[in-house]
Amino acid sequence: MRRDRLLVAVTLVTLLAADMHFILLPRLKSWYFLPRESCSCGNANGSIDAMWMWGQNLTAVTIEKGSKLERLFRHPLYNIRLPDLRADELLLERQELINYYQRKVSRWERMKKFYMEAAAASNISVSDHPVSFDPDASWLQFHLGINRYALYNREDSSVDKLLQDMQTDTVINADFTQDEKALKGACDCSQVVKPSGLHLKLALKLQDFGKAMFKPMRQERHEETPENFFYFVDFQRHNAEIAAFHLDRVLDFRRVPPVAGRFVNVTSEILYITHNEELRSVFFTSPANNTCFFAKCLYVCKSEYAVCGHPDLLEGSMSAYLPGLSIAPRISIPNPWIRSYSFTGTEEWEVNPSYCDTVRKHYPYNSGNRLLNMIDMAVFDFLTGNMDRHHYEIFTKFGDEGFLLHLDNARGFGRHSHDELSILAPLTQCCMIKRSTLFRLKLLSSSEYLLSDVMRESLSRDALSPVLTEEHLQALDRRLKHTLLALDTCVEKHGEAQVVFTDFEEADRVTAGQQR
Repeated sequence: MRRDRLLVAVTLVTLLAADMHFILLPRLKSWYFLPRESCSCGNANGSIDAMWMWGQNLTAVTIEKGSKLERLFRHPLYNIRLPDLRADELLLERQELINYYQRKVSRWERMKKFYMEAAAASNISVSDHPVSFDPDASWLQFHLGINRYALYNREDSSVDKLLQDMQTDTVINADFTQDEKALKGACDCSQVVKPSGLHLKLALKLQDFGKAMFKPMRQERHEETPENFFYFVDFQRHNAEIAAFHLDRVLDFRRVPPVAGRFVNVTSEILYITHNEELRSVFFTSPANNTCFFAKCLYVCKSEYAVCGHPDLLEGSMSAYLPGLSIAPRISIPNPWIRSYSFTGTEEWEVNPSYCDTVRKHYPYNSGNRLLNMIDMAVFDFLTGNMDRHHYEIFTKFGDEGFLLHLDNARGFGRHSHDELSILAPLTQCCMIKRSTLFRLKLLSSSEYLLSDVMRESLSRDALSPVLTEEHLQALDRRLKHTLLALDTCVEKHGEAQVVFTDFEEADRVTAGQQR
């Protein structure tokens, strides 16, 4: 009997020890290292290396099953709770937005009726697709989810639904974009859209009344931008738009509108459904019997600049439109680190290493988080290789503390063999970064969550996969190392407390740091 009791006791102790080691201890570690709102955290500004170690500890208790990308998004660094949103921190109110678009749908139906009657009288054949406006459509839910912190929440399922819808929904109309029209004086978009005559892009309306900007393929994935090209005459690459959205989400910025790849039939989904006679007039059949069209603008209204289907199918990127400017105004602000858009010009920041001291003295960079947001954008642009960030946009409702929109990324991913370090000038000259950004960059440099690996997996879900060549993916890892080395140099020069800033909580310290 005593032996039986002893055996039972030993068994119970063994089971308890195993339970504590494999279940309770990992949970306690995860709980201990998760950030808590009520914590004053005297060590919040402690050593970067010490803070990074808790990220490594969290990696050790990560569940091994599932994809590397899914494990990344389960990591506590990607699950830091933001403050609860107040009503005024949402960009739009639901009923107001639905009423706004219902009026636009009614106007669209009236205009379509007039056009169909005129087309019939002129013996022009136009495909007619009815609009099925749905208040629960993915694009509408995306608009409703925009808040002062990001374009969408991490757990927002409507974003993945929107990506799928842009790939598959019926296109009911095609038109020039606003900047194409601005070149011909049809509308004044100078406040937000900077007209460019070098590139062809179209606004496609979907059957649920969603809207996407279509940028057709102009360059093969394996082709690099010639080294003698200036950045302001480079091609706009559709795959760069797609990859930029995925990178933005992997970095947890969430400041790029959703972008998906799609094959578009240029005959049935553009030529036969457009209500714009000027757009119809730029279509032609090539000697190879492919359907082609070109931009009717001031600079490239020639057939040699055309894009062509094979014979009708053309791949491109579909970028979700943001809410209309009349209901969600945005302003465009010149980038302090703007480049010279001429063959010989040089800007001050290119020759003055202390240029950031000048920027810090002026509104809106002399207080708050604007400068930190600029540095986030510089890191993002450096990883993609985008030198064309001449302006940035913000929603006027959120004021100075709102996030920066990372729009127009098609000039990224042009040269995988070259790292343009000057793009990092805001970081290297100001020596500031958000703590959350730093930790995620370090996490993505580890083998467990290597940036190229999670990007490869994320991009594999797009309809046009492979979106980037392996050389471009490897360039992401290399540029990430350059970024972390630049931060190490800043820390050595100024000390960690003057370089790393906690998000949303240290506006006063940001201002004080800017006076150094």
